[in-house]
Amino acid sequence: MDVVYLIEVGPQDVAASRFAISPLNETMHAMWMLSGRQQAGAHAAWAAVARPRFARLLTASAGARALVALFRQGAYNADFIAPPPAGVNVSFAEEIAAMRATPLDRARTEIALSLDGRPPPPDEIMTVLDDEHVVASLADGLERTWTDLVAPEWPRFHAVLERDVIQRAGRLATYGWAAALGDLGPRVRWRPEPGRIEVGTPGKGDERHRLDGRGLLFLPSVFVRNVIAYLDDAWPYALVYPARGVAAGRPRAGGAAALAGLVGRSRARILAELETPATTTQLAARLGLALGTAGGHVGALRAAGLVAGTRVGRQVLYRRTPLGDALVAGAPAL
Repeated sequence: MDVVYLIEVGPQDVAASRFAISPLNETMHAMWMLSGRQQAGAHAAWAAVARPRFARLLTASAGARALVALFRQGAYNADFIAPPPAGVNVSFAEEIAAMRATPLDRARTEIALSLDGRPPPPDEIMTVLDDEHVVASLADGLERTWTDLVAPEWPRFHAVLERDVIQRAGRLATYGWAAALGDLGPRVRWRPEPGRIEVGTPGKGDERHRLDGRGLLFLPSVFVRNVIAYLDDAWPYALVYPARGVAAGRPRAGGAAALAGLVGRSRARILAELETPATTTQLAARLGLALGTAGGHVGALRAAGLVAGTRVGRQVLYRRTPLGDALVAGAPAL
């Protein structure tokens, strides 16, 4: 049976809602994936390289081992480990500093809730969790994972997250809740009457919450596969959701080769990537190209009528035109 979070919204909540990108939350979700708690999916190639390194990190870091031992599917996970960020573009250093400042009493309360109703972890894990320095130990495990595994890939991950934020924030501001929530996943529903967001997740019973003009914080993730609701009054109410464009559409293998033969491999990759609108900076980070090189390819595709640009604030977002869509969709027949 699902628990359904019923989040009541008012007229002021659209304007008060915001989007943010959290490197700390993404590091925690990367640990979930690398520890085998969820499938790698679109990250299979990266995970194949990263998992042996993560295994060595676990061997060396008692804090990382204790953190992984706390992870639970479909049940409470300690919120202080990776709370919603306070700002839109908060750095990992700022987030981990805030996490390290968690009062010990709060950490112990949340750890106890996370351990409730499950077999106790091994003694070596409980030694870490019972220690007065538990917050620092868990933070050290997170920081090592960030430094060794996530930070080197962060430009690529950040490009995907930023693209989602730009697009979804525009939809929320222009068209309202239905447009912003419509493709977050089957567990999320918008009920215009009486003005309510419903989020289903494994559990029992229903929970009711009100935004009361505070708005909702949206956190895209390249790692999560289902929406996660943060509804603890100690933090901003937030939804963590799968970002669009993690696995951008690609023509089938034969079509990809044909399209690359027609426009060149890099331009074919850019066309495939522009299933979701992006800036040249985001494309360069996502595809591992120099910024000037990406800009040149985008310019050529634009001149050919395959992509078009729209200015959003200080940035220009590029998207495929109908001709570009037809070329990618028809690639197998080329």
